Amino acid sequence: MTQPPHRILTKSNAHYRRAVERLPLGVASTFRYWGEERTIYVSHGKGGRTFDIDGNAYVDYRLGYGPAILGYADDRVDAAAIRGMQVGGVFALSTERELIVADRIAGMVPAAELVRFSNSGTEAVMAALRLARAHTGRDSYLLVEGSYHGLFDAAMWMADLDAWEPGSNRDPEIVAYSRGIPQDLKALAHLVPMNDLQRLEDTFTRHGDSLAAMLIEPIQGNCCSIMSSVEYLRLARALCDKHGVLLIIDEVKSGFRVGRSGIQGIMGVAPDITTFAKAMGNGYPIAVVAGRAAVMRTFRHGGAAHGGTYTAHSVSLAAAEECLRILDETPALETIATYGEALKAGISAILSARGIVHSYTGHPSMFGLFFAETPPDNYRDWKTSDYSFYDRMAYHLHDLGVIVEPDSREPWFICEAHGLDPAYLTDTLRAVETAVDLTLEQAEAAQ
Repeated sequence: MTQPPHRILTKSNAHYRRAVERLPLGVASTFRYWGEERTIYVSHGKGGRTFDIDGNAYVDYRLGYGPAILGYADDRVDAAAIRGMQVGGVFALSTERELIVADRIAGMVPAAELVRFSNSGTEAVMAALRLARAHTGRDSYLLVEGSYHGLFDAAMWMADLDAWEPGSNRDPEIVAYSRGIPQDLKALAHLVPMNDLQRLEDTFTRHGDSLAAMLIEPIQGNCCSIMSSVEYLRLARALCDKHGVLLIIDEVKSGFRVGRSGIQGIMGVAPDITTFAKAMGNGYPIAVVAGRAAVMRTFRHGGAAHGGTYTAHSVSLAAAEECLRILDETPALETIATYGEALKAGISAILSARGIVHSYTGHPSMFGLFFAETPPDNYRDWKTSDYSFYDRMAYHLHDLGVIVEPDSREPWFICEAHGLDPAYLTDTLRAVETAVDLTLEQAEAAQ
């Protein structure tokens, strides 16, 4: 019988009881609430580890949902951010560094001919959709089931698979995944399943001439890192061209992480508009909407409005300048991918030794673990699959000092620091082995 781990969360529990009196759910984001007894509060992070206020240390594979691509408190980026502080913050005027960072991005991503800065992925995608509508004069848009494009009304529509019968001849109902979304907006949103080429073509045949944009994450950063096939993305590009629709590739999570030019560079498909955010500043708040010059110049007086008080903040810009330099000019991305492959191999050895069928989705720098011989390639297949083993294993991993998202839709994110110290891999695999055994014993006891 494997000994269950014991983790002390006395201070986090006490802080939660105080915080919930002032903050809804005791946190600043709904997704940071993990229950009254298991919500943790961070003391600090360094490299590939997070430390909570009880002194527990965790090998971190959430990395803030991906931003800390080099590791927490990276000395190089933080030193650059300090230099950015000396500039003075915000002025409602521009600085020279905006062009420096934009030039770096354009050099890394061929489709990023012109660049505008935002503060978050949500802001960037909001701006991208507004830009597409202004440029095309159309209002409707196409989303891919399982995609996540931020927390704003136009993006918060999903396929209601709980009320859908697999194998039926009807599509799932489109529903909002939050209360407070105006139902009048529903008529503007269309959804298609990932990697179903025929359904994509049929949808464009019916609605293509009314669409302003198709938004797609070729790696679904909030759905187990399910990937688009190259054929699907190329068909989307061709159909957008045929119907005068702008293709928006959302690389808020994958951008500058899976490759220097993102997933679009790996797949060889150039969007009209693209969005980047998380990895570009190693955790400092910055995002980008970029694209073809002819489209981007619609950001003008009398065209599409874009701005924001904190846009192109001197601290975030300085951090992004250094982070992008490191990703562009050093082997950091290769270090990340190598560690990701080693981690997957180590987990596979543990699972295979116990006869547990499994597979992976995504890229080594942001992969999903799936307990089936073949991983899903669309949201419908994931939603109707059994992910209970993963959820129970993640619960144990937290107690064993490894932080992964308790919801199996979120990928495991890798940072450069993970690949620079063998202790990260050793500690992780030791915890995974114990967590798997505890999960197996739990399942046996429940039979």
